Amino acid sequence: MINTLDLGKSFGRRVLWEGVNLDIRPGETLALVGPSGSGKTTLLNCLGLLEAPDSGEILFYGRSVTRQGAGRRRRFRRDHLGYLFQNYALIENATVRQNLDVVRRDRERQEEALDRVGLAGRDREPVHHLSGGEQQRVALARLLVKRPRLVLADEPTGALDQENGVMVIDTLAEMADEGCSVVIATHDASVRDSCDAVFDVGEASGRRPVAAGPGR
Repeated sequence: MINTLDLGKSFGRRVLWEGVNLDIRPGETLALVGPSGSGKTTLLNCLGLLEAPDSGEILFYGRSVTRQGAGRRRRFRRDHLGYLFQNYALIENATVRQNLDVVRRDRERQEEALDRVGLAGRDREPVHHLSGGEQQRVALARLLVKRPRLVLADEPTGALDQENGVMVIDTLAEMADEGCSVVIATHDASVRDSCDAVFDVGEASGRRPVAAGPGR
């Protein structure tokens, strides 16, 4: 479980958000929504220890990780976190297999992951030969190989067609069903409605997540 206690972040004199209290449980999907510039990506970066909040605490399974040193932050990200970005964040001049090797050299697990995302038998292809939707599938396979406890996804469907977008969200939901906590920053109403809870970053002032509607 990851919790935030009265988390706040400012840029200069502008308060981006404050009083953010989140309880993200294993098996739960949480949508971060709000207008562009409201700080969704910044909040994701704080949860992933890529940026530091100005105030408040971040707890991971009851232990504060807010002000750890650089080495501990790297180990935390290596051991517990998985990222899914709109730009895929792959090594483009490497093969699919080499991209998966970055997180774990386990051929059986890699083959299983590629099969789940519809890329079975394509592990030797260079990433730069793949379409955008296929590259996002590789990024998803990388998450499946790593099996992190927390996934942070920043607009993961923003550059995809409907078919690939549905596949991404369905796979993230399956990861949650397997016990992972998933946080998705999104402008997509269908993604929002598929999540278990929603937090509007644009209105953040000590508010807690609310139910997202029909959910999963």
